Amino acid sequence: MDKKQKKRKGTTVSRNAVLENEILSSLDSASKPLNLGELAAQQKCDPDILESLLREMESQGQVIRTRKKRYGIPEKMNLFVGTIQGHPKGYAFLIPEGESEDIFISRENLGGAMHKDRVIVRLLGSNLQGKHVEGEVIRVLERANTTVVGVLDEANRHFGFVIPDEKRLGWDIFVPRVRAKGAHTGDKVVVEITSWPRERRNPEGKVIERFGAVGEPGVDILSIVKKYGLPEDFPRRVLKQAADIPLTVPPEDEEGRWDLRDLPMVTIDSEDAKDLDDAVSLEMLPSDNYRLGVHIADVSYYVKENSELDKEALERGTSVYLVDRVIPMLPPRLSNGICSLNAGEDRLAISVFMEINAEGNVIRHEIGPSVIRVDERMAYTSVRRILEDNDPELCQRYADFTSTFQKMRDLSLVLRRRRKVRGALDFDFPESKVTLDQEGRPVDVLLLEQSIAEQIIEEFMLIANETVARHLSQLEAPLLYRVHEEPKSEKMEALNEFLHGFGFHIPAGNGVHPRFFQEILHQVEDRPEQLVVHTVMLRSLQHARYNPQPLGHFGLAVQYYTHFTSPIRRYPDLIVHRVLWEVLAHGRIPSKRKEKLEQSMPFYAEQSTKREMLAEEAERETVDLKQVEYIKRFLGEVFDAIVVSITNFGMFAALANGIEGLVHVSTMTDDYYLFNERNYTLIGENTKKTFRIGDKVKVQLARANIEDRQIDFELV
Repeated sequence: MDKKQKKRKGTTVSRNAVLENEILSSLDSASKPLNLGELAAQQKCDPDILESLLREMESQGQVIRTRKKRYGIPEKMNLFVGTIQGHPKGYAFLIPEGESEDIFISRENLGGAMHKDRVIVRLLGSNLQGKHVEGEVIRVLERANTTVVGVLDEANRHFGFVIPDEKRLGWDIFVPRVRAKGAHTGDKVVVEITSWPRERRNPEGKVIERFGAVGEPGVDILSIVKKYGLPEDFPRRVLKQAADIPLTVPPEDEEGRWDLRDLPMVTIDSEDAKDLDDAVSLEMLPSDNYRLGVHIADVSYYVKENSELDKEALERGTSVYLVDRVIPMLPPRLSNGICSLNAGEDRLAISVFMEINAEGNVIRHEIGPSVIRVDERMAYTSVRRILEDNDPELCQRYADFTSTFQKMRDLSLVLRRRRKVRGALDFDFPESKVTLDQEGRPVDVLLLEQSIAEQIIEEFMLIANETVARHLSQLEAPLLYRVHEEPKSEKMEALNEFLHGFGFHIPAGNGVHPRFFQEILHQVEDRPEQLVVHTVMLRSLQHARYNPQPLGHFGLAVQYYTHFTSPIRRYPDLIVHRVLWEVLAHGRIPSKRKEKLEQSMPFYAEQSTKREMLAEEAERETVDLKQVEYIKRFLGEVFDAIVVSITNFGMFAALANGIEGLVHVSTMTDDYYLFNERNYTLIGENTKKTFRIGDKVKVQLARANIEDRQIDFELV
């Protein structure tokens, strides 16, 4: 979202958005900060209205008011607005809202700000090492940590401290005994902050919930749920509205829809999936072109705009897939029931049919509402065994679809080849899956390689998303695009400096094309430097996000891309479905409705991106937690590993199952090792022994700290 269009209460930007932009434009072009009278004269508006709006803009960090009551833009006043990223050692960095580099902030200059707070920072210069621009917090705009999850540690009978699970907060929280709500040492609690940190004084708080003791079954994951503020239950009003939705499709709901119940189709998903929102069909045309059908659950038919279900879905933004549970965006009655494309049951859908030629190009398409009936609920493993192992039992059981699966494989390879030709990037980093027993204890950790079955669904969903995005953009419909902007110039400079050591270079003039990345990825395939090149190139890329403007998707090498295929678990997909319905109903969206949608899209984009990032953090932390818990039983054992990352304090090595641990440089006692940040190596000062990403090493498990999620290896 453009930083000049900040979030407001509700689902739309301020009615004064136009005036805001005009004020920002005036201040940007002015040679000095302007006072209220000068701005009122320029904008020709009531000073009282203008002053009220300026106060609101000031609270959002869009403008700064000086002591002489003049207004200016932060950047022009050597000030930066952004988010604090804390460090366990107490210092922090400001992540600015814009193109500026990160700003170092010492503990003394945090001004009471904590991890994830939104603040205004004044520049001070460079730090002592000269590596980072340094600043100090002059104002906290928005507090991110009104409640904190941690462990109560009683200092004496009169007070105690809550030690936060989030070490980056940098402070223990002082709690008077009378405000501990009966909690004792070792209890996991939620504490509400009542007083923010000041110089040499900890924040203060009161315990508002005790939910178990450290080590009790289930408390570890529950702590993460509460730490990230993930909703544990649906409000009663939301469940009541969900209960009114029928669990079957009545005849009146089928009117005006394509009847595709006789069209052979399947879902292909993981064995444990319950929210099945996409089904696929495939036919061969007389022209030898493919007719691919992607059928997506019509969630928007049931979740009406501004309904209680919709408000809750917007608040959640996404389903969260933790290691031991799913926190759904929609109540199970919808997500696992009427909206899930369960085999043998009539379901409402939005269907996209694409005619695709031998080169992988969509030469024509149709989009419309449908009623479908899935024939088979397939698992990835079953499809893989049919296609890769020719498993006789499965081939006989699914004889009606065996040839279709083979054609699906062929089409997916065509689509994949087409993406690579246009320059799309393919980073194949397998993920770890943790298996738990009934008590939530980890019993195994496996590395999941993507098979042809996953590739089929990935390619089909990518082409469907791309087709819908192009279709709606051509109609100039308001839309939430999935954007992935090209790397920043400073990242490209650092990347090229690194690639130079391998004889590679990426042209980066007025813009860089992903094709140059893909060519290098192809050239290093199966070579010793493959992992290090993949890792460093991936770090140079920006994070994908949602935006109302088609800023392009660098990783996919397309201009128009959206998320359409998962409306059960992602709010942006639900918005795209609503826009599609508007287009299907009217041909083009009426002007008043279009204006309203355009006003809402920036907020939807910001909220969806924020909730997605929070969900990713929570999901990753639960996996890390269970990996540490699993590996702890192997203390002292020796493993084969591969170096996957190198820093100035050591190197991270990964085991065959994907579990990573740190080999700290202080434990490498055969020499003094120096970090070369240009090519990500550790070099022995005397022996010149060198460690690189991708090197195979033998490591011994020295430490596994569940509380800190820290695994330490030592070289053997």
